[in-house]
Amino acid sequence: QVTLVESGGGLVQAGGSLRLSCAASGRTFNTYTMGWFRQAPGKEREFVATIDWSGGSTYYADSVKGRFTISRDNAKNTVYLEMNSLKPEDTAVYSCAARKGVMSAASYDYWGQGTQVTVSS
Repeated sequence: QVTLVESGGGLVQAGGSLRLSCAASGRTFNTYTMGWFRQAPGKEREFVATIDWSGGSTYYADSVKGRFTISRDNAKNTVYLEMNSLKPEDTAVYSCAARKGVMSAASYDYWGQGTQVTVSS
């Protein structure tokens, strides 16, 4: 069982930056692939980024590639999402997720509650 708690969301102007954190419980964090997803009002949840257990491999949605960076610190049981050049269309609730196995844009086993990110124009 893994419990995930996100933090770092907030209100930011377009062009600004935010860094989200996701703290995980348990002693096996370094065996999980981690992902970030987001859901805007009235829209389906969409994949944002994923990182493998070692942090050596990452994959991004085209909509955030070059602006967002996913990273992890296994010693701190934490995964991060650095978001730069934010746009109003990035406004959403951002959630982290964990799964066993290879990186994926879907099929995660554990989910956090999410943190709100609002980008004003």
